[in-house]
Amino acid sequence: MLVFLTAVSGNSLTILLICADPRLHTPMYFLLSQLSLMDLMHVSTTIPKMATNYLSGKKSISFVGCAIQHFMYLSLGGAECIILALMSYDRYVAICHPLRYTVLMSRRVGVMMAVISWLSGSVDSLIHTSILMSFPFCGSRIIHHFYCEFPAVLKLVCGNITLYESIVYICSVVLLLLPIILVSTSYGLILHSVMQMRSAGSKRNAFATCSSHLIVVSLWFGASMFTYMRPRSQRTPLQDKVGSVFYSIITPTLNPLIYTLRNKDVAKALKKVLRRDLFT
Repeated sequence: MLVFLTAVSGNSLTILLICADPRLHTPMYFLLSQLSLMDLMHVSTTIPKMATNYLSGKKSISFVGCAIQHFMYLSLGGAECIILALMSYDRYVAICHPLRYTVLMSRRVGVMMAVISWLSGSVDSLIHTSILMSFPFCGSRIIHHFYCEFPAVLKLVCGNITLYESIVYICSVVLLLLPIILVSTSYGLILHSVMQMRSAGSKRNAFATCSSHLIVVSLWFGASMFTYMRPRSQRTPLQDKVGSVFYSIITPTLNPLIYTLRNKDVAKALKKVLRRDLFT
């Protein structure tokens, strides 16, 4: 619950700061607000139910509740993969093509990026949730996990699901590797551009701007690949739980702290709000 409160307060504060400060009304911070909203919804999908089960002693969830939880966390996870990749493109344009930034990254483009992220994650999750929940569950109904995560629920399915597992693996590769390729390409071009800068101050500003995003990307994609891109034979319930804790709880909690502490604009907006509250 402490982690949940930290995640909710941190992500809510980030969204409020971006909405309240006109200096943060740029595509970069609009995408950051969408990331914070995804993180806020992500922790709200899993932790409250976990806490309720723990405090009540009734470790159960209905079939419909499990389906809803599965759809929500999977759609938010897919959307976050895409928006992190698009945020790296935003940084590439800002650093490598600063004079064309307002054209290439207009407000309309930023809104389109957010819509694509939300829509892609939702469609992918709806397809997988519909197929998964249509399978027969004729054996044990005990989910060896703290929420209805895909690998844990899939283990309860009866019958031959080899073909479906192959399809899921391909989808995971597309949803994880393609964004990683875009992130790697963007930051490779950024690094090349930064190395050509003559001003040490410009280099520091460029690295400071990108370092927060790189930390978040590493945490998110590292944990997601560990969970979804390993063969079923190499998975254990404990490993799945550890991987899930990282991408569904720890990363959404750390994201606002990383961006707030390492981003001068967000930190200035926070100080401005605190100063205004103190003197009113």
